[in-house]
Amino acid sequence: MTAIAKPKLTAAEYLAIEETAEFKSEFVNGEIFAMAGVSLSHNDIKEKLIGELYAQLKGGSCRSFSSDQRVSISATGMYAYPDIVIVCGPVQTDPNSPSTSTNPTAVIEVLSPSTENYERGLKFRQYQQSPTLREYILVFQDEPRIEHFVRQPDDRWMLANIVGLSSMLAIESVPVRISLADVYRNVEFPPAGGPR
Repeated sequence: MTAIAKPKLTAAEYLAIEETAEFKSEFVNGEIFAMAGVSLSHNDIKEKLIGELYAQLKGGSCRSFSSDQRVSISATGMYAYPDIVIVCGPVQTDPNSPSTSTNPTAVIEVLSPSTENYERGLKFRQYQQSPTLREYILVFQDEPRIEHFVRQPDDRWMLANIVGLSSMLAIESVPVRISLADVYRNVEFPPAGGPR
């Protein structure tokens, strides 16, 4: 028996669907990926990051946007809604979607069990094709830990693991410094070895 291939969508078809959709979805390689629901911890961590970023970026040439800001990567055709995107300088927009930015400087994703593999794998590979992206930051919600990927001059990505409440996240391209103690204040972690 042969599997029937599902037809791929075009970017224009995706954008038309997205205009009237009740829920946000992302678009990669002709396929739509529904956005997963998030936990209280996920939202709490994201809001604290947004607050820290706003306080440190105000008055400068960079600004942050939360998960309602769609980003496209023209080299791959991906459309995504990162948890947080930082754009430095004027926001450049997609010619097919004026509300979609195309020049992320840094992207922050708060990992969820249902999206972690996608955000580490396919989504990160797509983001790497953006010539403007300098940093990709993965924030854990079940422990005080951040994986910080920084693009090097030769286009390799260097990983720094930032672990523990006494640690500091330094977003170099912006620049911003955020204490993990501030990010994780009042977040309840699951017991060690327990479900996420």
